Amino acid sequence: VRAVGRRWHPTINSMGAVPASPPDLTAPGELSTVDVRIGVSDSPKELELQLADDADRAAVRQQVEAAINGTDSVLWLTDKKGREVGIPSQRIAYVELGSPEQARTMGFSG
Repeated sequence: VRAVGRRWHPTINSMGAVPASPPDLTAPGELSTVDVRIGVSDSPKELELQLADDADRAAVRQQVEAAINGTDSVLWLTDKKGREVGIPSQRIAYVELGSPEQARTMGFSG
């Protein structure tokens, strides 16, 4: 496996297998931006937020779980630019946590 320009490019290892997932490309001590995608019921669009560099992925996940379980009536997240976004818990259709460094395929890429 090799990292080129912070993207993951799978290579066949000595056993002839391709790794199933990319390695953690974050350097020690470097913070990774958390990318959040939220589907809102009765809305054709989804919300996409890049959280601040100091955002704790586990804490964000706990906030989302509290909102979905009904503990919190509104899920409040603060994006990278400091804007606060509130989503009523009962309108959350799905939440995807990721990072922008993850490779995304587009078009005819293989």
